[in-house]
Amino acid sequence: MELESLILAAGLGTRMHSRLPKALHPLGGRPLIRWVVDACKHATGKPPFVVIGPEMGAIRDVVPDAAEFVEQTERLGTGHAVLQARQALEGVCDRVLVTQVDMTLLTGESLKRLTVDPAEGKSVLTLLTLTTDRSRGFGRIIRDEQGQIKEIVEESHATSDQMQANEFNVGAYVFDAVWLWESLAQLPVSPKGEYYLTDLVGMAVSQGRSLSSVSLDDVSQGIGINTHEHLAEAESVLRRRINKEWLVRGVSMIDPSTTYIGPEVQIGTDTVIYPNTHLEGRTTVGEGGRLGPSTIIRDSTLGSDCRVEASVVEGATLEDDVAVGPFSHLRKGAYLCRGVHLGNFGEVKNSRLGPGVKMGHFSYIGDANLGDRVNVGAGTITCNFGRNGVKNHTEVGADVFIGSDSLLVAPLRIGRRAATGAGSVVTKDVPEGALAVGIPARVIRKLDDD
Repeated sequence: MELESLILAAGLGTRMHSRLPKALHPLGGRPLIRWVVDACKHATGKPPFVVIGPEMGAIRDVVPDAAEFVEQTERLGTGHAVLQARQALEGVCDRVLVTQVDMTLLTGESLKRLTVDPAEGKSVLTLLTLTTDRSRGFGRIIRDEQGQIKEIVEESHATSDQMQANEFNVGAYVFDAVWLWESLAQLPVSPKGEYYLTDLVGMAVSQGRSLSSVSLDDVSQGIGINTHEHLAEAESVLRRRINKEWLVRGVSMIDPSTTYIGPEVQIGTDTVIYPNTHLEGRTTVGEGGRLGPSTIIRDSTLGSDCRVEASVVEGATLEDDVAVGPFSHLRKGAYLCRGVHLGNFGEVKNSRLGPGVKMGHFSYIGDANLGDRVNVGAGTITCNFGRNGVKNHTEVGADVFIGSDSLLVAPLRIGRRAATGAGSVVTKDVPEGALAVGIPARVIRKLDDD
């Protein structure tokens, strides 16, 4: 049977007390809507349809791979939201999976289980339920003496007896498409002037139609995100989920509770992650790394056997056997070749440090290319800022020694096996094998080739 999915994402999330629509709030570094879209794609094998509000154009940019966006111009409840998708979905599928953007922790596997009707295709409605002692404000599932679902009762309307029920509606459903479109048009309006999708349960019962339910085994997936408190709780659940996966795959964490790994990060085996370390964005780490403590690595590529301690690495590439930190900063475009050592309080931006470069401490290298085995003394700075904001380039040959407190005023070229004296301000090119000293620096002699 043909199956499509629909995500209800038009809610403004007023309880978030934010100018940002609920669907765009970040969870694990990704917008909520992105998690739900991926779960639906896993469950159905195709992009979902998404219901949004008229002022939510930004969602289109976040999930451009959605099958289609359906606009709900008036927010008249969940039943009304689904009805807006009738024109897009009617006649193109036999069943419709409906879920909501605030049920972000539902996995694709859980939604896929929901698509398998326990009544073997006879149900007009299959819903996902959760049995727990904590209601979280969900509607209660009320069953008859034979165990059949009679109705869903919202917590605010439940009697004292109904409040004893501990099975709850999670807000994910699979509908028979023909029955869905016929029934939505008959939904009664609530006292608040809205149309609720949950009223379809009572309607199906009154018609004598078959209903089914699938139980959600993992209670942590049943966290609906309506407040910042819920969002923080979901972050904790997601962190445990991601970290558990990497622990199973051979990554060590000294303290998983203070280890933060994004969903798109890749990590090699035998890597050890120390406390308060964040791996974010499209970061890739090779095998045998030592990361942290107190380290942020974002959108970067690290080879095998790298060590990054108490530092920030963003938009950078590290080959194998690179050591960074503590207290260093690699900015966008930094490329450290094999065996580079970048010590404490070093900063590199848009520069390539060749194999074996040593830059021990208190230096800045920007818009430069350092050849193999260059030794950068403490306090070295490339003065790369030219006129009208143009960045000038510094080229340093192999086996060069840069003396402490040298200022390299770009554009500049220093030949291989050359050296600068401590405190030099180098404004002119230095030939191969030469020693330049002074302010401004001048070449005083040739160095021995050996």
